[in-house]
Amino acid sequence: MTDRSGPLDDLERFIDRLTEHFEPVTRSLERGDDDHADRRLGLPAWEMPSMPSQGSGMTSLDLTDEGDEFVVTVDVPGYDTTDLEVRLDGPSLLISGDHEQETTQTASATEYVRQERHVQSFTRQVTLPAAVESDEVHATVNNGILTVQLPKRAHASGDDSTTIDID
Repeated sequence: MTDRSGPLDDLERFIDRLTEHFEPVTRSLERGDDDHADRRLGLPAWEMPSMPSQGSGMTSLDLTDEGDEFVVTVDVPGYDTTDLEVRLDGPSLLISGDHEQETTQTASATEYVRQERHVQSFTRQVTLPAAVESDEVHATVNNGILTVQLPKRAHASGDDSTTIDID
């Protein structure tokens, strides 16, 4: 008697191979390491969506090319500038935030006190399509939107790492 596989067995093997192929990419996206995922898929980094790190609050990120500069905007409602970190590491822009909001309610008639803390954090990383002038990068927060302006570098030079102050 011969062992034959049916069409569903073939499909299951195909799905297993596909899952194995994308497993490293999925792990990279969950860690927030979008650059690795971009290379694995063979796509330019700026064409890949950047995923927020696992277990974090969702935050939107836009990267636009304004001719002489790139502009990155990120939704950061409820975050103060002290809650945010913006860092340029070579061709990658890393934006992270940690925010803790405390709520206290007291009902004097029952002597009941309830205290809750809501902690939200995110990390976003995006690879810029071209080199930028790291000493001229400017970041601001206005109405819950972080805007990072990254002037393009006239000529490519070595990678550098810079933390950007947020106004």
